[in-house]
Amino acid sequence: MNTNNVINNNDPFVLGGVTFNSRFILGSGKYSMKLIQAAVRDAGAQIVTLAVRRANTKEHENILDYIPENVTLLPNTSGARNADEAIRIARIARELGCGNFVKIEIMKDTKYLLPDNYETIKATETLAKEGFVVLPYMYPDLNVARDLVSAGAAAVMPLASPIGSNKGLVTKEFIKILVDEIDLPIIVDAGIGAPSQACEAMELGCAAVMANTALATSRDLPRMAGAFKLGIEAGRMAYLAGLGRVLERGASASDPLTGFLNQEERGA
Repeated sequence: MNTNNVINNNDPFVLGGVTFNSRFILGSGKYSMKLIQAAVRDAGAQIVTLAVRRANTKEHENILDYIPENVTLLPNTSGARNADEAIRIARIARELGCGNFVKIEIMKDTKYLLPDNYETIKATETLAKEGFVVLPYMYPDLNVARDLVSAGAAAVMPLASPIGSNKGLVTKEFIKILVDEIDLPIIVDAGIGAPSQACEAMELGCAAVMANTALATSRDLPRMAGAFKLGIEAGRMAYLAGLGRVLERGASASDPLTGFLNQEERGA
């Protein structure tokens, strides 16, 4: 079976009216040429985030030079401490030619880097009215997610665990609530540290996974990128197939051998 055809053709990932074949998104916080090349070539990434304030932080190096033209840029508002700053950064990104996609990141907290949900809602409402495709990064809270939907978000991006921690789905139960209750793509962002964790997120019904540190800190970047691709595809296929039931107690035979043993017991 060609899994790529099953996933891509029969199960498109649509975001802001654009159809993508890949459900892996590269966060570019620890960007490098090797990271972006591996993510695009080996993980199949078609969306790469771009921190506008870091677009040209070195005299002879620009992250835009690393990202292929066929990859969608997702500028983020990293560094914003409130809605006004995030809105300003988003507008600058669009003026620079980065398009209408924007990932809202608003963090006052510098120790745990947790998003400010209240300011995120405010920024989302303003930017959505201005025609942006807004993807807000948020702490997984159902009421906040509902407010983001009302504000015009194109997707909701809950954290799995703190940024750069590689701890995985610490907020799993809350993310599952969002998947069940919110009628927008749920994209798991931050904290995914292994392909198995990405797979688990997709099994929950998440639309996509964003990762950065897990790839950037691995020993074999291309191989890890390929592993993430396979993990995400496997998780999505498992979700579409429908995971088997889970017994609360006891066991259930899956083989007719049980009946054979019962006959032996009656004959003994």
